[in-house]
Amino acid sequence: MSKLLLATNNQGKVKEIQALLSDLPIELVTPDSLGVELQVDEHGQTYAENAALKAVAFAKVTGLITLADDSGLEVDALDGLPGLHSARFSSRPGATDADRRAYLLQRLQGQARPWTARFRCVIALAAADQPLQFAEGICEGEIIPQERGLNGFGYDPIFLFPALGKTLAVLSMAEKNQLSHRARAVMAARPLLAGIVLKY
Repeated sequence: MSKLLLATNNQGKVKEIQALLSDLPIELVTPDSLGVELQVDEHGQTYAENAALKAVAFAKVTGLITLADDSGLEVDALDGLPGLHSARFSSRPGATDADRRAYLLQRLQGQARPWTARFRCVIALAAADQPLQFAEGICEGEIIPQERGLNGFGYDPIFLFPALGKTLAVLSMAEKNQLSHRARAVMAARPLLAGIVLKY
């Protein structure tokens, strides 16, 4: 069975991706499970560039097929912010997810609602002697001022699907894996991944 390295130790991401790829004949591993410590400078100007930087770096160190993603929340009222800076969007260092949500809502005060937004995710797949391959997923919604739900992570509690009346943090894992940006990117990457695995 081929091993696929997920270039993240974020357990929220790992659980989502595991659920989406559980039927493929691959063993999913993480840097933590391999004892690999690697800090990648995500200095790219796009999600694809950042995902590629991580995928290539971890593939070189481990020799494994590697899946890396970069994603962000794009809020129209803030001209696309936080975007690439979603994981670091705060007015102070060492901020938690809750701090970042509070800071985002603070920045939106005074802006007319609805605060339309989208999550965007780009996945990069890297393997030795193979060209990099990419897949993208997007989900549309809006930001709401009150948090709802205890599932998920990041901005999930304030990202609403208007048609459902639910935030990402209210959805079950099964529901999220049909609708989320990461789920859509992973599903788009499945045929690419299957093609790479068959070569090893």
